[in-house]
Amino acid sequence: MRTTTSSNAYHFVTRWRVKSTAEEISAILANAPDLTRWWPSVYLDVQELTAGDENGVGKEVSLTTKGWLPYILRWQFRVTRNNTPHGFELAAFGDLNGRGVWTFQQDGEFVDITYLWEVTADKPLLRRLSWLFKPIFEANHRWAMQKGYESLLLELARRRAATPEARAAVPAPPAPTFVRSRFAAD
Repeated sequence: MRTTTSSNAYHFVTRWRVKSTAEEISAILANAPDLTRWWPSVYLDVQELTAGDENGVGKEVSLTTKGWLPYILRWQFRVTRNNTPHGFELAAFGDLNGRGVWTFQQDGEFVDITYLWEVTADKPLLRRLSWLFKPIFEANHRWAMQKGYESLLLELARRRAATPEARAAVPAPPAPTFVRSRFAAD
């Protein structure tokens, strides 16, 4: 991870490795509305606003997200490039502004997943306090991505379960650290 010079600018690179196919990972991560089901510790509400073209470019999604810290982010993204099944790129705007790039590379029976997240935190609280609390905000992002990795492994196990009983035996994904009444303003 490298942090850019502006106090409210963040640059993260997250790497995951899972036993899967690039096609399966692409299908899971490209289905934004399903994030609330399998990655609920971070994605509290996700609404697809527009579908985009036949490749999903131009798709717009509205999100309400959080990490382990007691604040909620409201933002949107637009898919700007789609290279299915090898990844996609998005432009973020709202409480977070910048870009995210998911890359999926097949390596035998594994997929190396990389997420590049370059954003400025424009939520007033984060913008004003980044100079002081940047290490804590960075730790919050790392926590969120670790929960994503754990949740993805559980989602893969759920999808591969041979019977309804085996599917029911897969533990639920990690829950949010707290949620106030229907995402009250903060």
